Amino acid sequence: MNYLYRLTAVTKVLSASILLSLFLLSTSASAAEQEHAELIKRFEQKLNFKIISVSDANVPGLLQINTDTGVFYASENGEYFLSARVYRVGDEIVDETGAALQKYRLAGIKLFKNSAIEFKSAKEKYVINVFTDATCGYCRKLHNEMTILNDLGITVRYLAFPRQGLNSKVYRDAVSIWCSDNPQEAMTKAKTGDNIASASCENEVAEQYNFGKAIGVNGTPNIILPNGTVIPGHQPAQSLLSALRAAEKA
Repeated sequence: MNYLYRLTAVTKVLSASILLSLFLLSTSASAAEQEHAELIKRFEQKLNFKIISVSDANVPGLLQINTDTGVFYASENGEYFLSARVYRVGDEIVDETGAALQKYRLAGIKLFKNSAIEFKSAKEKYVINVFTDATCGYCRKLHNEMTILNDLGITVRYLAFPRQGLNSKVYRDAVSIWCSDNPQEAMTKAKTGDNIASASCENEVAEQYNFGKAIGVNGTPNIILPNGTVIPGHQPAQSLLSALRAAEKA
């Protein structure tokens, strides 16, 4: 499978370091660049978004296009561009688009391991990654059950997704949370409605947000399970534990 990764400005897509790390997961990148460079250039100009990678889809004749706003497909000659969900119908029906997104999510969240805000369970059985916004009501409901989640063996790792975008107070508040002396405490205070002292530092809040957009996050909380599947919204602690157990068996 051939991939093309294009490094773009931090403020527009993912940071160069993140894209470079994803690039290192690929093979034969130079061949893909030569083969699809004109197609990529034309799609970016015509459709006004950034393409992160291109690969052969599991459907003969189609390319999979990973962009800063999600996964799309195109004909190999570039004449057709598709927004679609692809299923393979055999003895079982397989969601090929879902499987591609699972791999894409898992590869990406590994790159934020050191910049996520973690609430670790002493009895850890499962780790979930949650795109969150401290002003989101359902995010606050999830956070209010943190003690229960940790007691159930669930570690929660927060990634930033300021829903109002990168030119908003919500984004600046997220930076202050990530840059505080105690990010866990700051996150808890913010989710109870308390004001957070302004702080700044080198951080990956924008990169986390942009990666969230690239994998289709459009609301919070967005919960990524260990197998890369997603729960797009709040779940009570016991329901979340059931979902984790089911995903483990799948």
